Amino acid sequence: MQLVLLACLAAVAIAAPQPQDLPPVAILRDDRVDNGDGSFQYAFEADNGIAVEASGTPGSQGQSNIQGVFRFPLSDGSIAEVRYIADENGFQPESPLLPTPHPLPAHVEELLRIAERQRAEGITFE
Repeated sequence: MQLVLLACLAAVAIAAPQPQDLPPVAILRDDRVDNGDGSFQYAFEADNGIAVEASGTPGSQGQSNIQGVFRFPLSDGSIAEVRYIADENGFQPESPLLPTPHPLPAHVEELLRIAERQRAEGITFE
């Protein structure tokens, strides 16, 4: 019985779709610097369009403050780029690819101005 089960598992594994052979990716650049004091830099680039660059310094609250950018190819042939800062305020990416909230309607902006003015005047509601 175990032999039959093993044979069935082997048949399923052989019949499973195999990933297509992908061409090897050449590494064009791989630079790394660790200054030993918590600051660092690195840059990586491959011939398929993937690239990463970052530099970091120790932060005032024990965190690493990092500024960097990463790039990768999109299916249409263009290159996507995301720039970021990561520090005591969290991860802050910037890219035209990132979704943005819809603008507020004019009446909501007016209500927010009224509420801010009322707070400044000391008006509160319970």
